[in-house]
Amino acid sequence: MDLNKQILSRRPIIIALIAILVVLIGGGGFWVYRLAWAPNFKPDKTVYVYIDDKKDFDDLCRQLSDSANCLRIGSFKQLSGLLKYPASMRTGRYAVKPGMSNLTLLNDLRRGHQVATRVTFNNIRFKEDLAERISDQLMFGKENLLRLLNDSVYCDSLGFTPETIHALFIPNTYEIYWNISADKYDAFWTPERLKKAEEIGLTPVEVSILASIVEEETAASDEYPIVAGLYINRLRAGIPLQADPTVKFAGGGFSLQRILFEHLEIDSPYNTYKYAGLPPGPLRIPTIKGLNSVLNHTKHKYLYMCAKEDFSGRHNFAVTLAEHNRNANRYRAELNRRRIR
Repeated sequence: MDLNKQILSRRPIIIALIAILVVLIGGGGFWVYRLAWAPNFKPDKTVYVYIDDKKDFDDLCRQLSDSANCLRIGSFKQLSGLLKYPASMRTGRYAVKPGMSNLTLLNDLRRGHQVATRVTFNNIRFKEDLAERISDQLMFGKENLLRLLNDSVYCDSLGFTPETIHALFIPNTYEIYWNISADKYDAFWTPERLKKAEEIGLTPVEVSILASIVEEETAASDEYPIVAGLYINRLRAGIPLQADPTVKFAGGGFSLQRILFEHLEIDSPYNTYKYAGLPPGPLRIPTIKGLNSVLNHTKHKYLYMCAKEDFSGRHNFAVTLAEHNRNANRYRAELNRRRIR
């Protein structure tokens, strides 16, 4: 049998082998496509999965099944195993978009390509409130943050004390990574603001302390620069601040509506009726508006202030003690009329 006849006699076998090879290649290609590139997540909208240091791969798979509408969790597990992802999980907040494939998601997870979260905090008075507000929005826990805020060695490493650490935080909305550690923060103090503080004769911490008093002193934010200017005048003249909010803070009673002589005798470094100068730390975490009101305070000659007798939350300001006493008498008369003790 010559060569041509041999080839012709084996042609059906060759065709069959080629067909089998095509099927195998095609089937393998389809399997690889479904494993890696085919859409496997179909949530109604972009959702986020959270991985902290306590969650393992099974926890992640449950999140994907429950919230990301994973169509084939088995294929995700299979590709994860091939890429050795379960052994190298990274903490973070990761976006899962409609139509996302296993490979696209795993590339984000493996490389730590997480999505920033918006963190907002304001109107915070105590460290416990701050720790609770922030820990609700980020990965680290309330106890961990409180421990750092009360750790004198840690606070000192940042240039603060446990009493002044409030000044570290600037209320605003920030875009940061969910798994940021508790020892990172964004700087507020630009060279321009530092220069203004220096011109006033205050450190950034002292600006924060004064701003906290200003914000507790008046409910009318347009009065902030006036009140700040008044206290700066008293500091420069060596006159005790005699700020009612510091007495309330010293006594732990911010709800006090009337400051009595007995309150003025509270023996606390925060009581500015008893001790001259600024108290040891902020009464609250001041807002950016409060800080800027101190840095850009109104220049005037006022040394005294008293709440207006209409209980509007606003104040009467005075240059002389005699004028102040008249304002105070009107306010006390209204307190008595309303039987506020």
